[in-house]
Amino acid sequence: MIAVVNFPPKQVGPFVSEVLVLGAYDEGGEVILLRPDQAVGPGSKIG
Repeated sequence: MIAVVNFPPKQVGPFVSEVLVLGAYDEGGEVILLRPDQAVGPGSKIG
């Protein structure tokens, strides 16, 4: 999985978030979590 881990902790509802997991949208609008062994199309939006 690909993630950003150097963000400061942030309160999200009842949880404290310390990492941001990245994903890309496929042609159908579904999110594919980014990971080194999963291909996504060139120019895919990251969200």
